[in-house]
Amino acid sequence: MEPISLSKGANVPLPVPAVRARLSWADAPGAPDADASALLLTAAGRVRDDADFVFYNQPHHASGAVRHLGKRRQEGTVTDTVEVDTARLEAGIARVLLCASADGGTFGQLAGLRLSLLDAATGAEVVRFETEATTETAFVGGELYLRGGQWKFRAVGQGYASGLAGLARDHGITVDEELPRTAPEPVRPPAPLPPREPVAPRPPLPLRQPTAASPRSGTGEESLPVDVRTRLSLRKEQVAVSLRKHGAEGVRARVILVLDASGSMALLYGKGTVAGVVERMAAVAAQLDDDGEMQAWTFATHPARLPDLRIGELPGWIRRHVRVGEMSLFGRPRKRKRGLEPDQVDMRLVGVQNEEQRVIAEVRAHVRENPAPDPTLVLFFSDGGVYRDDEIERELRAAVEEPIFWQFVGMGRANYGVLERFDTLPGRRVDNVGFFAVDDIDRVPDPELYDRLLSEFPSWLRAARRAGILRS
Repeated sequence: MEPISLSKGANVPLPVPAVRARLSWADAPGAPDADASALLLTAAGRVRDDADFVFYNQPHHASGAVRHLGKRRQEGTVTDTVEVDTARLEAGIARVLLCASADGGTFGQLAGLRLSLLDAATGAEVVRFETEATTETAFVGGELYLRGGQWKFRAVGQGYASGLAGLARDHGITVDEELPRTAPEPVRPPAPLPPREPVAPRPPLPLRQPTAASPRSGTGEESLPVDVRTRLSLRKEQVAVSLRKHGAEGVRARVILVLDASGSMALLYGKGTVAGVVERMAAVAAQLDDDGEMQAWTFATHPARLPDLRIGELPGWIRRHVRVGEMSLFGRPRKRKRGLEPDQVDMRLVGVQNEEQRVIAEVRAHVRENPAPDPTLVLFFSDGGVYRDDEIERELRAAVEEPIFWQFVGMGRANYGVLERFDTLPGRRVDNVGFFAVDDIDRVPDPELYDRLLSEFPSWLRAARRAGILRS
C-alpha cells in the first residue's frame, strides 16, 4: 500500500494509534546535523512543564507515550525518529508537535528533507510529507492533534530562525537566557539563602544557642570560611531540632548524597541551586556522622561516584564537583578548554538521560561491601523524568532487607513515577523509602527542609530494629 503524500497544511486521520515520526535527509559531505524532538501540548498550545519536551537530552516521556529513538545512517540517508503512542498519551495532552533542530547549519542546507509517519507495529510508511526550508535552525515538520475524539496528522512545515530554544520557549519550556550553550565551570557560588523562619517545635523544646566558633573537633569545620562555618553551625542545630522533634535525638547515621545530572538539570546547576542543596545537606552529614565526611554520587545515563565530601573542604568540593559538566538543556557535549583536575569526574561520560536504578544498585553494592555500625541515610535529589519504574521498584524492594533508608527529593518538575507511589506499595516488611517534591527548593527555609527530610527516618529506624534489619 502506497503511503499518503501530503502537501503543506494538509491533514489526514491517523491510520494507526502508534506511529514513528521519521525525519530523513541526504547524508552529504559538509551538511549540518539535525535532531528530531517532540513537544506534548495542552489544548492551550503549551507544555505542562519541562518534562513534556522529548529530545536527545531527555529521550523518554514519563508516561511512556513518547520516545526519542535516535539516529541511523544507511545507504546515503540519515534518519532521526520519535515514536508516539496516542493510546498512552495522558488526558491533558491535545497535540504533539513533531519538531527538529539543525546543528552546525540551517535546514536549507539539508537535501531531501522529509517527514514520514511509520506504523510502529509493522514499520510500514503510512504518511509522507516532503518539506522545504531555507535559513531556519529549528523546524516543526508536523503535528498530531486530537479532534472530535480522533487523532489526526497535519503537515506543518514551519521554521524558526531562533533555533530549538526559541521554539521551546514559545511553547512554555523554561529557557535561561543567561545560560551559555556549555555550562559554566566552575559553578557560581550558591544563591543567597531565603530568610530563616523561627523554629517552633511541637511540643516546645529548649534550644541550645548555636556557636560557630565551636565546631566539632576532627571534622575540619574550624578551617571553613567564617560565613560558611556560621551557616553550617546554625543548620546543624536545626537538624538536631528536627531529630529531637521526631524522637531521634543523638542518632548516628552514615549519609550518602546522590545528585541527578541528567540534561534537564542544567538550569538548576547553572543558577547555583544544586550547589546550595549540597551545602545544606553537608549539615545533615556533619550532625549525623561523626567522621566529618559524606559520600556522594552523581548520575544520568551512568552513575559516577564523586570524591568523599570532607566538611572542612566544602567550598572547594562544591567548586570542583557540583556541575553538570559540558551539558546544558539544549547543548551537546563539547571538548574541554581546560583539563580535568585529578579527582574530577568527566561529566560527558555520565550522559544525559535518567537511569535511577543504576545508581541505586551501585549505592546498595557500596553499602554491602563497606558495612558500618550505623544505618545509612541516602539523600537523593532529582528533577523528575523517572521512567524506569519496574527496575527502580525491584532495586528498592530488594533494599528493604538492607540497613538503608532512601529519602528522595523532587526539585520542581514532575513525573517522579514509582518514587511517588512507593509508600503505598504492599509486600514490604518495612517502609524504607520517603519522597516529597518542592516547586523551588531555594525558597524552602532550612527548618522546613530538614523536617521534611528527616520526618520518616526515625520511624524507619524503629521499624527496622523490630524487624531485625538493624541491630539495637
